[in-house]
Amino acid sequence: MKRRDILTVAAAAATGAGTLAILSKDGKAVDHAQARSDTLAAPNLSKNMRQFRMATSWPKDFPGLGIMPNRFAAALRDMSGGRLDVKVYAAGELVGALECFDAVSSGAADMYHAAEYYWQGLSNGFSFFTAVPAGMTAAEIMAWIDFGGGQELWDELSAKFNIKAFQSGNTGHQTGGWYKRKINSLEDFKGLKIRMPGLAGEVIRRLGGAAVKLSGGEIYQSLQSGAIDATEWVGPWNDLAFGFYREAPYY
Repeated sequence: MKRRDILTVAAAAATGAGTLAILSKDGKAVDHAQARSDTLAAPNLSKNMRQFRMATSWPKDFPGLGIMPNRFAAALRDMSGGRLDVKVYAAGELVGALECFDAVSSGAADMYHAAEYYWQGLSNGFSFFTAVPAGMTAAEIMAWIDFGGGQELWDELSAKFNIKAFQSGNTGHQTGGWYKRKINSLEDFKGLKIRMPGLAGEVIRRLGGAAVKLSGGEIYQSLQSGAIDATEWVGPWNDLAFGFYREAPYY
């Protein structure tokens, strides 16, 4: 079994891409027991089996996004004949939803599954490996990463944080969000508080609004309480599971 076959087994189509990232050194996957500090437990090694911990940004078994890491773990287990086992942790079970990057970078977790634009505070470059306003379609971003030099740029960027990243799932196009009031002009964004990560959040700020960074599990309650006036998440199917339409009927 080739290493690349394992790493790409869960890759699917991508614009709001799910990202799987593993602890690495100089952009190349290394033995986890060597990469961790002495204060952190190495992956479980018994009977020629390795067990890894994957932190995710998604609620447990959430439709679409929350299922992708489970499918990856199952495929990896099957392809390795049970020798490589991944325990998937939902947001908050191992670390917070927006803390999984730091957990893998530091060695506190072995893998994460999330959206790269959550790490825009570390580098604007991360946003281009999930979604940017007026960006690539699902097919285009996959082609760019796999065949157009995108993976090499991603490797260069993520290696600075001791991480190796690759595509692992895709939501398709991300949409403009759910609003409590109608948006008829750019003026309507002034003073608007919207959950919007990545470079799209920067667009909101330049229009006079406030882009708020929240994990998926925090969004509905924030809409209910009035902490935010609007939110984007992914697209109609994933958004339906959260019921945003009940609080923000304008899509």
